[in-house]
Order: sequence, then structure tokens, then C-alpha cells
Amino acid sequence: MKITTLGSGKEVGRSGFTVTSDNTNILLDYGVLLKKEPFFPIHVRPKDINTVVITHAHLDHSGFVPSLFSSNSNIPVLGTNPTFDLSNLLIEDMIKISGFYLPFEYADLYNMMNHSKILEYKEKYLINDMQITLHESGHIIGGSSILVESEGKRIFYTGDINIRGSKLLRSADLELPEIDMLIIESTYSQTEQTPREESEKNLANFASDIVERGGTLFIPAFSVERAQEIASVLKSFNFKYKIAMDGMALKANEIMLKNPSFLREPKVFKKIISEVEWVQGWHRRKQLVKEPGIIISPAGMLVGGTAIFYLQEIAKNPNNGIALVSYQGKGTPGRVLLEKGLVSYNGKTKKSLADVKHFEFSGHSSRTELFDILKKIKGNPKVLAVHGDDMSCIKFASEIKEKCGLDAIAPDNGEIIEVN
Repeated sequence: MKITTLGSGKEVGRSGFTVTSDNTNILLDYGVLLKKEPFFPIHVRPKDINTVVITHAHLDHSGFVPSLFSSNSNIPVLGTNPTFDLSNLLIEDMIKISGFYLPFEYADLYNMMNHSKILEYKEKYLINDMQITLHESGHIIGGSSILVESEGKRIFYTGDINIRGSKLLRSADLELPEIDMLIIESTYSQTEQTPREESEKNLANFASDIVERGGTLFIPAFSVERAQEIASVLKSFNFKYKIAMDGMALKANEIMLKNPSFLREPKVFKKIISEVEWVQGWHRRKQLVKEPGIIISPAGMLVGGTAIFYLQEIAKNPNNGIALVSYQGKGTPGRVLLEKGLVSYNGKTKKSLADVKHFEFSGHSSRTELFDILKKIKGNPKVLAVHGDDMSCIKFASEIKEKCGLDAIAPDNGEIIEVN
């Protein structure tokens, strides 16, 4: 077998890999990298692909798959049920709000969904001489890592992986046979994250402080998983004040409620979500910004959605607070708010009067946890360090060689690696 890196080589975003044997060519993820304009992975011809496997719904892993269906392709697309439901939601939204060219449209997304093949974790799928098995990744609901077996060799692709789990999700499943090739994310390979328990406690304390002084706390959060996790965290601390949720997070709530088997404690989640106010309409939004309580709404980096309205209103009052709980990309309004305390109003930039704090909540494994994964992997695999900035991937690969004694590289996009 051989692997071709189509995207996420020395970069975060546009993940994509082909795995090729004598008789079969499969595609693992096919995402987009969204900046001021989108960046796509290296092109593959649909007629050359036997099947596509999507690890999870985030656009940097799923967002370019519809492009394969613009020529009425009949490629089966594999993934879990939540992955397809959420991919449909997120890609549809990307098409809707896109101010740039996309080489596909709604009809191609519809065609992709019509060719979806739902797999359960540990269910084996055979395509010609290749066997595919999904393992729980702990990253987002329905998220998977992928085991590919062919020609007596095994490849394990972590995708985005979280071995801690979360309030909502079980930890990643690393019960695997011996591996010959490991493709591992490097996102936080050079960073130790704040311990989750500490972030949770600090957020709950900040929320109580803001509300008890009569203020409103706005928490911009990614609509899938993060918004729901933040509500769960607050409830776990017996937070007694109002929590409201808005935007596309409400549709994500519905999808998560439809897929209870993928949640750590589905009954607890159902109770929490039933106690949260689901915001409907602008009249209610205008009321909420004047009431003590919590508002959770996308977008996590403040680049769009109802978050823009909430940010502008909440930032006017020194009794209020803004809790950033998502990664803030360079150049985004969230990064500007975090680093400079500035908010844009109708083309003008002003200082936020509300308290602004950042709390680290990540669905990725941290540096120590990535090395824990390497310790748990059986066999003597060659390792590809991907899905990190250039120096993170390069340094991680070097450290894997030094600390674990494994052959490791940080591949470039377009690089082909033989599985020996």
C-alpha cells in the first residue's frame, strides 16, 4: 500500500489522504481550509476513487467531499450517522454564507448524502481488497479514527482525536492490532493545554461572578459540541441562573438528541438541553442582552451568525462579560477581542467595556496525550505527523524518533509514502 498526502501536510486544515493498494484507492477525509478565501486539498479524479471515508463533520475534514459529486459520481461515502447529519448541516451553511467561489453547490451535497453509507464503530466494511473499520475518536459526536487493512498491512489514521473524552463524549478507542503506518494529528504536539477541570471551574466561577453582579455573560462557541459542552459544564457546577442557546447550535442539539448512543450520558444530556432556553427570534434576543444570565451562541470566533449582535450589545456594559471558549484564528474578530479588547460597531472600532476572558476547551489531545497514544500503539509503525503548523509537525516527527524510536516524518502535501 501507499499513502498520498493531499492536504494537512505541515498545516491545519484541508485534510485529505489517499490509500492505494493494487486494486483499490480510497480517500480518507477531503476538507477545506477557510481563510479569506478557501483553500482546497490536491485534486483527485472521482473515477479514480473507490470509496471515501469521513472521520468527522468539521469542514476541514468533510467540506470538500461534495466536489467529488459534481459529475454525478457513484462513490460510496462512509461515516457514522452523526457525521453525515452534521456534515450536511455545516456544508449547507458554508454554501449559504459563502462570499467566495466553491466548485460545488447544493445539488452536489445532496448527491453526496444520497451515496452515504452509515457505519457503526467497530463495524468492518470491505471494498475490494481493503477492509475499513471506524474507531471512536472522542473529538466530536460521531467522530472516528480509521483502521485500513490490506495486503497484510495496517494503517491507522487518528483524524482529530481526544483520549480524555469530555462531559459529553467517551474517550478515544485505541484497542487496535499491530499497526504498520500511523497518521497522527500534531495540532497540540508542542503545547500542554490547561487541565480541563481547571478550565471548567474557572469558567463556572466567572459566569457566577458576572450574573451575580447583574450582568449578562456571552459565550461565543462552535455550534457543534462546544456550545453543548459549555452548557453541560455549567450545569455540572449547579449553576442556578438562566442559560440560553441560539443559532445553529439549536440544530446541532437536535442531531445530538437523535444519536444518544454516541453520547457518554445521553439521559443527562437530554435533561440539560431541556433546561436550556432555545432562543427563537429577534424580539427575544433583544430582551436577553438586558437580562442577567448566560447566552451561548455561534460563531466561536465571532465571524458571523447571531454572535455579532450579541457581541456588540454585551460589550457596551461594564457589568457584562464575554467568555471565549474556542480557538481564535489569526485575524478573526475573536482574536482581535482577545488580544486588544476591541469590538467593531458599524464600521467603527471601540473598546469592549465588558470583561473578556479566555478559557481553554479543546477537542484535541494535548502534547502529553499524543505521546500517550504513541505508547499505546502496538507494533513498530512508521509515523506521519500531520495536521499542525509546519514547525509543530517537523518537531513532533523529530521527537517521535528520539523518544519512541519510531521512523517518523512530517510529509509535504503531494508526498507519497510506501507502507513497508
